[in-house]
Amino acid sequence: MTAPSIRNVSEREARQVAEAAREQDWRKPSFAKELFLGRFRLDLIHPHPTPAIDDVRRGEKFLATLREFCETEIDGARIEREGQIPDETVNGLKELGALGMKIDPKYGGLGLTQVYYNRALSLVGSASPAVGALLSAHQSIGVPQPLKLFGTQQQKETFLPRLARTDISAFLLTEPDVGSDPARLATTAVPDGENYILDGVKLWTTNGVVADLLVVMARVPASDGHKGGITAFVVEADSAGITVENRNAFMGLRGLENGVTRFHRVRVPAANRIGPEGAGLKIALTTLNTGRLSLPAMCVGSGKWCLKIAREWSAAREQWGRPIARHEAVGAKISFIAATTFALEAVVDLSSQMADENRNDIRIEAALAKLYGSEMGWLMADELVQIRGGRGFETAPSLAARGERAVPAEQMLRDMRINRIFEGSTEIMHLLIAREAVDAHLSVAGDLIDPDKSLADKGKAAAKAGQFYARWLPKLVAGPGQLPRTYQEFGRLAGHMRYVERTSRKLARSTFYAMSRWQGRMETKQGFLGRIVDIGAELFAMSAACVRAEYLQETGDHGREAQQLADVFCRQARIRVEELFGRLWTNTDELDRKVVSGVLDGSYTWLEEGIVDPSGEGPWIADATPGPSRADNVRRPIS
Repeated sequence: MTAPSIRNVSEREARQVAEAAREQDWRKPSFAKELFLGRFRLDLIHPHPTPAIDDVRRGEKFLATLREFCETEIDGARIEREGQIPDETVNGLKELGALGMKIDPKYGGLGLTQVYYNRALSLVGSASPAVGALLSAHQSIGVPQPLKLFGTQQQKETFLPRLARTDISAFLLTEPDVGSDPARLATTAVPDGENYILDGVKLWTTNGVVADLLVVMARVPASDGHKGGITAFVVEADSAGITVENRNAFMGLRGLENGVTRFHRVRVPAANRIGPEGAGLKIALTTLNTGRLSLPAMCVGSGKWCLKIAREWSAAREQWGRPIARHEAVGAKISFIAATTFALEAVVDLSSQMADENRNDIRIEAALAKLYGSEMGWLMADELVQIRGGRGFETAPSLAARGERAVPAEQMLRDMRINRIFEGSTEIMHLLIAREAVDAHLSVAGDLIDPDKSLADKGKAAAKAGQFYARWLPKLVAGPGQLPRTYQEFGRLAGHMRYVERTSRKLARSTFYAMSRWQGRMETKQGFLGRIVDIGAELFAMSAACVRAEYLQETGDHGREAQQLADVFCRQARIRVEELFGRLWTNTDELDRKVVSGVLDGSYTWLEEGIVDPSGEGPWIADATPGPSRADNVRRPIS
């Protein structure tokens, strides 16, 4: 058999592929899903879930060991300067067992909970974001997690002991011409007896330069005995026919071992296939349900560092007779960093503990945490640079060279920027979360707006939708958030909880009105959907912050300060929410579309005159035609 070329894919076909990869059912309750439907299910997150004593003991013991390693063995400045993580650092992490934080002890791992795994990433990421990215890519989305969820017993016994102690893994999905649209995936895996033959090129393979094991997504052609479709494989990185053609360099995360990997007639045993043929995208998305929590966990660490530097610097730096922290313009930034760090940690810890307990479906919560963490993390880093002024723009080595403390604020800003793109860009996260948020509506009324459905199907859908909305809409009119004495257990924060309840119903009403207005065109209203999701993210963060503050108040652990931080955060969030509601219906979305059309058809090229473009020559997208490599192999196994 020969590998088929990938044809052009229509917009509708691309949506169908993405839809088929979704988890279609909701077997467990979801706080965030209910929130978008106007149902404030506080019982799903309150009282705040707590970890088991043994999990805490094991987790705290490892964090203490890891902290000592971070303080003595990770040289973040050296990694930034040399552009790679030293082999001795990676080997030290292996000896600690850091590669197996989430792997079951029976396979040689540490068996940490999601809560403590994320705290470990937050700690490591503060020492070096590049090291945090290496550990996260290895076990959040790399080989261990899909094997844990979908692997056979034989696969687990074969690979997990290696992954827990010695072998680094990488996840290979993206291609030069394929980003968030997997329907156009070009890498193929052609059946050949008891093997598959892989051909194709993968781009932005985090850990790919140093990896020992790869999880690769490739398209199996349909044939007799083969269902076909996008499929996941475990591949030995030193297999014949694999070439790492380039080690990519970025504006931040300069120690990131990220490359371009070419497969030319790579033979992979069928025993290395994860799950059935055609299940690759579903495996990838399911893996990301909890895998996405690693990124906001590292954003929490960044927020804590930003707060520490802002506190120390703004107390030492004086202008006009007093510390700059006492000037309102700077103080507001410090308050934002402190309150947002508290709320983001609350979101990550709550989502992680729910993942550990496995009582709730957290696919939306994890996606919201990733979206909110990456956006807020970037804003906090940007505000720190502004607080530091010229010193924020100056590099740490330059500061040290002239005798000042080497604070890498500008590096933090560069390192944080990728988080708005990694593991689903902000724009893609908006669409992904919006799809899940309107799932209940599409399940009852989707056939009404589907042009391919018959009149009979539309009639049945109308009846089904009528029954659903007759029960649902009246419940959006009034609720406990309108009663002055509800949620009194939250003390000074009770008013914020009432606001979340009221606003969740308002959000659901706005979504319903938009669906009634635009129907099948709703999916094209990406600006509107993005604002809907952002409102939901704020409401989720407010809920998490209040629940965490109430928990800390009950346990006596900085309870008063936590209440103050949650109160300030909620007041800041409410301002953002009201602005987003206003922009749902008062915006420039239609005008923007007209301007974009003008830009694309060349109407505004006169506006580009008077500049010189310093870009180099070459195609916008590199050629990824399958075939033998013409480049040197730059793979660098850790020695």
